[in-house]
Amino acid sequence: MNAGSGDVHERAGDVRERRRADGRRREDGRRHEDGRRRDELIDRLITLFLERGFADLGIADMAAVLRCSKSTLYTVAPSKEQIIVTVVRAFFRRATARVEARLDAGADPRDRLAAYLRAISDELGPASPAFFADLTDFVPTREVYRQNTLIAAGRVRRLVREASPAGDAAFVGAVAGLVMESIHSGEIRAATGLADSAAYAALADLIGARMTRPEQAG
Repeated sequence: MNAGSGDVHERAGDVRERRRADGRRREDGRRHEDGRRRDELIDRLITLFLERGFADLGIADMAAVLRCSKSTLYTVAPSKEQIIVTVVRAFFRRATARVEARLDAGADPRDRLAAYLRAISDELGPASPAFFADLTDFVPTREVYRQNTLIAAGRVRRLVREASPAGDAAFVGAVAGLVMESIHSGEIRAATGLADSAAYAALADLIGARMTRPEQAG
């Protein structure tokens, strides 16, 4: 009698554990699906912001363009300002990953340096003047852009050192960093009329011309 009772309790415990495991799997599946939908929504918001900017877009405007509810937008972040910052951060994070993915580890360091700057140019290419204006005018997004520019400038300095270990890498790297800061701040745009994307392409050409291969220099 006692043995049979123990078997019943053991089977009941097994059933409860299976139910808990099933519940955890369902919850994990829901979280995964919610994350996927949120990522897709951020992708669509990135496209919208790049095309139209974001300062003049209210939550209702975003919902109308994306054909979703306002509550769906709030799954990205709890306020318009936080949604904007989240989307801008995602844009730069994903752009950085794509830029790095384009670098060929086996290529000539000079080619890698040029490829890096041109990849940045390509990533910024779809951004409208309205996007850059809003990016600069809104302090939190301006800071996101500044931080990403500082990181990219550091990456360029490392690539310059790899490309010209015995040359004037420190000078070239410093100049590149200063130009990148000026692009970010809008000074290059104001002085030359070049959009940020075009300015990065011009910087790639400038550094490429300065760091001509030795066999081409004579």
